[in-house]
Amino acid sequence: MVKLSSRFGVVVLLAAGLATSACSQASKAVGTVTSPFAGSKKGQIAGIGVNSFLWRASLETLEFMPLESADPYGGIIITGWHSDASAPNERFKATVYILDTRLRADGLKVSVFKEERDANGQWISASVDPDTEIQIENSILSRARELKIRTLR
Repeated sequence: MVKLSSRFGVVVLLAAGLATSACSQASKAVGTVTSPFAGSKKGQIAGIGVNSFLWRASLETLEFMPLESADPYGGIIITGWHSDASAPNERFKATVYILDTRLRADGLKVSVFKEERDANGQWISASVDPDTEIQIENSILSRARELKIRTLR
């Protein structure tokens, strides 16, 4: 019985040590992402896996929507549902995929989802005009170019 409890104690101490080490490493990683837009002329910062200008422009362009998830290493931004007060019976959600470390038009993909309320008040999927996604992509690309030009001055 004593051997089992001492083994358990060793396992607990090892697990605690690993957890502390993991937390320390996680906070260091988060620290590299807190200001990923401050620097590089190429738009690449250590600690961020995608083009920083596209990343920042995407966040700024979609800032009116609630942010559900943002992965700067994988380059994915997912918003929550957003309804405009002028159209309360429809809502939109967006996902941005940043596909490259370079500032290029083909380095960005936006998907938009739409739902409408039916007669029973339930949300049902609705079609989105494909031009909506293109307009958002163009807006993000324009903003990213502005950010890049600002750093070159």
